[in-house]
Amino acid sequence: MGIIEILLIAVGLAMDAFAVSICKGLSMKKLNYKTLIIGLYFGLFQALMPLIGYLLGTSFESLITKIDHWIAFALLSIIGINMIVEIFEKEEEKDDKVNFKTMIPLAIATSIDALAIGITLAFLNTNIILPVIIIGLVTLILSIIGVIIGYKFGHKFEKQSQIIGGIILIVIGLKILLEHLKII
Repeated sequence: MGIIEILLIAVGLAMDAFAVSICKGLSMKKLNYKTLIIGLYFGLFQALMPLIGYLLGTSFESLITKIDHWIAFALLSIIGINMIVEIFEKEEEKDDKVNFKTMIPLAIATSIDALAIGITLAFLNTNIILPVIIIGLVTLILSIIGVIIGYKFGHKFEKQSQIIGGIILIVIGLKILLEHLKII
């Protein structure tokens, strides 16, 4: 997997955290150190989850190598579709707290998709170190940007960012499938 695909996956995965960061920004009384804390929570969890998924995936690799491209396609498509569907569900609760009790559930919820990506990367025999670093950094940066956008501009970009993230993941899943089927 090339750097462009890794960056696209990182951006796609970061969209949930970006959308939640916009919501957190909406409730901020002022921009301060909390902006960085929000970015760190999301970035660290987005980096940790693919590593955990990768370790789980390598444990089962020998059982699934003949269908790994279908699994990658299915996981990425499901994640992407889920991101788009979530737009029409209940809105995230908004508050400016960044304590452990508030941020851990948000960080876990927005990084579950990254766990599935880690499993996918294991099936594709990708070295996990670079994706973990890129996913974490992209999420950190986009989360900080999300808080700032939420603080300054309101709800304007929340739904669009989640749609874009979902579409990116679906397209990458389709690309992996078509490459393994030797169509492209």
